Amino acid sequence: MTYKVGIPQGLLFYDYYPLWKEFLNELGTEVILSKKTNKTILDQGVSNCVDEACLPVKVFHGHVCDLKDKVDYLFIPKFVSIYKKEFICPKFLGLPEMVKNTIEDLPPIIDIEINLRKSNLNLLKAVIKTGQYFTSNLSKIAMAYNKALKHYERYLDLINQGIVPIEAVKMYNLSLKRNKSFNQNNLNIMILGHSYNLYDEHISMNLIKKLQSQDINVLTPEMIDTDQINQHSSRLPKRMFWSFGRKIIGSAFSAIEEKSIHGIIYVSSFGCGIDSILIDLVERKARENSIPFTLLTLDEHTGEAGVNTRVEAFIDMIRWRGKDESNISTHG
Repeated sequence: MTYKVGIPQGLLFYDYYPLWKEFLNELGTEVILSKKTNKTILDQGVSNCVDEACLPVKVFHGHVCDLKDKVDYLFIPKFVSIYKKEFICPKFLGLPEMVKNTIEDLPPIIDIEINLRKSNLNLLKAVIKTGQYFTSNLSKIAMAYNKALKHYERYLDLINQGIVPIEAVKMYNLSLKRNKSFNQNNLNIMILGHSYNLYDEHISMNLIKKLQSQDINVLTPEMIDTDQINQHSSRLPKRMFWSFGRKIIGSAFSAIEEKSIHGIIYVSSFGCGIDSILIDLVERKARENSIPFTLLTLDEHTGEAGVNTRVEAFIDMIRWRGKDESNISTHG
């Protein structure tokens, strides 16, 4: 029997999907994805989630609703920590329980715990526990995971070459190469934020594609070298113990100090406690280095027209600044 395992296209999907998919496929399962985020999924998520949750968590609940009647299992890991001495948002820790207690008639949930705060041994336990849902053969589980890692490394390599995760997800199984180079005549705009805000095209309202359609080079945190991120984030007065916060701060500081960008657009979901700190740190650094900065705060009520207007005005301002800032009339 071939089991169907559902993976919601939300939250950490663009961080780990190739790893999860290939591992589960190697174990003989069929991976089923929820549809891409749309209004129906958003409405289902809002209706089946607590009001206090942020937009990405509500959207994730909508993806679960889309999958629950189509699969034998749902894959919803319980994330605590992905690096030693660091944590991620507490909502990830309680995500499986939130889903179980708000959505009815769910299939069994594979809710293995990922907690690398003290040791990477927990990852091995999580891999084995996941594999044992489908086989008792530990060698098969190990081989499946090692093969999945190779696919995941190709995915990360594509991102490092300058391909945004939205496209890299489609390409990692192909033998494609692309040099990490931008058109030197175009604006370089950094899009900052958590991956689940940046790469979900419904949540971000296709921000990346809209900028690229205007011949703008888009840079995201995932495209910055990990060593550079760690180097720049380590300069903070206190240790950044939020893993995604470290990535955002380190990538932003790296791009700002290297003068490789013309502006920053920070995409945040309303009510995100971590972002409330990160936004202030990035904006201060941008101002110190005369880099234009704007913030887009999104929730389920945000209108696309308003977002388009703000982005267009921001890009127009940067282009004006590059061409005409010194061309000031002697009057006034």
